[in-house]
Amino acid sequence: MTAVNAAPDLPEGAKPRPAPIPDAESEPFWSGTLDGKLLVQECSMCGQRQLYGRSLCTNCHSAALNWVETSGKGTIYSRTIIRQNPSRSFKHMIPFVVALIDLDDGPRLMSNVIGTLAEEVQIGDRVRVTFEKVSDAAALPLFELDR
Repeated sequence: MTAVNAAPDLPEGAKPRPAPIPDAESEPFWSGTLDGKLLVQECSMCGQRQLYGRSLCTNCHSAALNWVETSGKGTIYSRTIIRQNPSRSFKHMIPFVVALIDLDDGPRLMSNVIGTLAEEVQIGDRVRVTFEKVSDAAALPLFELDR
C-alpha cells in the first residue's frame, strides 16, 4: 500500500486536474486508489491481467474477473514530454511527462512521471506508483523514478 497525497496547491488561475467519474466497471479500481492500492483485473480462467476494468477478459472472454493488487512498480516503455498545453488544468505543470509503463506484475498503463525534471525521465527507467487524491471518489496513480 502506498500513501495517498493531497493534490498540490495550485498557482493562481490554475484549475485542478480533471477527476475521473467511476462507473460500475471502474469503481473497484478508483476505490483502491483512495486506499493507496494499484489494482488490475485478473481472469480466473486464463490468468490474463488487464487494465482498465471491463466486464470480460480481453484474452479468453470469460466473465470470471477479480481485482488484484499490484506491486505498483514497473519500467517506462515509452514517454513524451508535454511542452505546450493551454488548459488551465495542466499549463502550470509544463513541462511534464506522459509515459507508457509496463507494470512488473500487470499490464501496461499510461500515466505521468512526477518528482523529477522531465528531461531526466528515460525509456527503461524503473518507476513506482504514488497517488494524488483528486476527488472523494478517486486518486490518480502517478509514478516516480525508483532509483
